[in-house]
Amino acid sequence: MRGWAVTAVLGVLAALTRMIGLGSPTDAGTPIFDEKHYAPQAWQMLGGGWIEDNPGYELVVHPPLGKQLIALGELLFGYTGWGWRFSAAVCGTVLVVIVVRIAMRMTGSLLLGALAGLLLVADGATTVASRTALLDIFMTVFVVAAFAALLVDRDQVIGRLSCAAAEGRIADSPLGPRLGFRWWRFSAGVLLGLACAVKWGGLYYIAFFGLLTVMSDVAARRRFGVPRPWRGALARDTPAALASMVLVPIGVYLAGYWSWFASETAVDRHLVGTGPTSTIGPDGMFSFVPDALRSLWYYSAHVLTFHSELTNSAGNRHPWESKPFSWPMSLRPLLYYYADGEDATGCGADECVRAVMMIGTPAMWWLSLPMLAWALWKIVTRRDWRYAWIVVGYGAGILPWLVSLDRQMYFFYAVPLAPFLVLGLTMVAGEVLGAPSPAASAGPAAPPARRGRVRLRADRRTLGAALVSLYAAVVVVNYVWLWPILTGLPITAARWQAEMWLPSWR
Repeated sequence: MRGWAVTAVLGVLAALTRMIGLGSPTDAGTPIFDEKHYAPQAWQMLGGGWIEDNPGYELVVHPPLGKQLIALGELLFGYTGWGWRFSAAVCGTVLVVIVVRIAMRMTGSLLLGALAGLLLVADGATTVASRTALLDIFMTVFVVAAFAALLVDRDQVIGRLSCAAAEGRIADSPLGPRLGFRWWRFSAGVLLGLACAVKWGGLYYIAFFGLLTVMSDVAARRRFGVPRPWRGALARDTPAALASMVLVPIGVYLAGYWSWFASETAVDRHLVGTGPTSTIGPDGMFSFVPDALRSLWYYSAHVLTFHSELTNSAGNRHPWESKPFSWPMSLRPLLYYYADGEDATGCGADECVRAVMMIGTPAMWWLSLPMLAWALWKIVTRRDWRYAWIVVGYGAGILPWLVSLDRQMYFFYAVPLAPFLVLGLTMVAGEVLGAPSPAASAGPAAPPARRGRVRLRADRRTLGAALVSLYAAVVVVNYVWLWPILTGLPITAARWQAEMWLPSWR
């Protein structure tokens, strides 16, 4: 009950930071930055069968689910800043709640779970993502929820193997026992399918998380003494894992196009038999595939072509683009909105500025590389599975992008890194904090040497608590300092310059 009470408090705090002043700023009542793509498309969905059927939207380069979620907010609050940002704010709040529960499960500590929630609340990147009508926060919440589901699945697998070991059934077969249907892994597949139905970047997490769950099964079987853990995992776990982590996401992704399939006017919906190429003609080697799926295939290939050609070498450059090697330390943030002069007043000075800039809170993001180095050290030297899971989640959000550095990219692609960064920092904080003192063994009857060790551990714990508390306070203060440029509040021109800590932030 205390755990859920702490989770609720942090959820309320997240909701406040994500929703206070949510309707501002706007561009004279219209969306800002890339909201100008998604907010009007979502608005059209409300009256157009939940699809973007306007021929002017031929450049529809992402699946429909994220825009449908934005449309739900617009359904409640109309075509206003509150309307097109409300769903993102809700998802940003849910993301904090999920991370709190993940941290509690991974560390077994209510205190560290609360710390993880506080750190994520105070993250500038997820704050801005939760207060703007872009798609990345939706994909992120589905990805992190899938990670949480796989974490519960891991615990259930260990529980089932423990039961088999207690009953003496581990060695009945060299492959180990069968584990039955795994609903949490199935749920992870559904959630990853939803992530892909928002943005194709979810595909990377299918690959990384799929490999993660197989390796976790191997480790669990080895832990309980299965004679052939690799063969057992490959024969008894992997086929079902492929179904849950590949086939299920494909099915969910296709279901995300339900309104497109049902439409008569959706872009490229009825292209088979009428299109310009033999690829989608009435005949050919793929004629056995239903016409609707072949039309979707062509439509998706068109989208893929757009993304593949959005490169610097093709002349596509943006003043605020960034490359993935700059993301871990938030070296090149992203300016969403800027106004001065008559468009920015109320700061109490003659010259005011209003800006929204996506910046990862430096007190956290500047520790990304040390955190990753420590995590890799713990994986190699201590075989700590918790760090391995966090590194896999973090790696899925950045490693695939390093392959295509010529592509035009932005810092909002790094939003999925934030929850795994927070979990990694929380794990490190747990080590700084140290283990609780076994006070029961330090009574008067205990030997002096034991009492001394207990006192030393208590002092170590006190020092660790002080350091962790100090760090949390620094993060919160850093976040409060950034708050005006995360939310578009009016500030003086001098304060705006003071916010720009690095030349690359300008």
